[in-house]
Amino acid sequence: MAGPTGHGAALGDLLRAQVTPRHRLSSYSAKHWHAQLSQLTGTRRGYEALEGAGLDVRPDTLFKWLSDPECNVRRSYRHLIHTAYENVAIVPADPILDTVKDGQFETSGLVKTGADERERGTRRAAPLRIDASRGDWSRIEALWLAGDLRDDDFEDRFSDDIIVADIGEGTDGWEFSGGSYTVELR
Repeated sequence: MAGPTGHGAALGDLLRAQVTPRHRLSSYSAKHWHAQLSQLTGTRRGYEALEGAGLDVRPDTLFKWLSDPECNVRRSYRHLIHTAYENVAIVPADPILDTVKDGQFETSGLVKTGADERERGTRRAAPLRIDASRGDWSRIEALWLAGDLRDDDFEDRFSDDIIVADIGEGTDGWEFSGGSYTVELR
């Protein structure tokens, strides 16, 4: 199974192909408190988010707010409406699957450790094979779940926490320095 290719992105592309990252729903783009409240009160999930954020007002107050976008609403209530809106708009990332954390990664392309830089996955050199089950995924998963795992961070963490745990430090760490490389998960 061929994996994603790219410089600095192949690992991230592979992960995003396996599990859904934290993301914002495109239908939630309202900026004004009234538009946010109107959208929230259109669904059960929205009402639950308002309740979860701590908005506790009488139905007639809510009706008054919905009928007048210029209504003077306290800043603390506007903050609760915004919090509820963001809680509904952001979809949390799926946890990284065990099939990824326990998988075998094969990297083809230009791979460097110390002075040894060569094209892997050719007739002359086998792909760099990594048993991911030996690594510690906790820092990677924490960044992933928070929505803060950038491709370069993933590559660095993967090198430090997964590759090193499986095959050691190398002479000077691991780099994927080519213009393009492929990562496959087996």
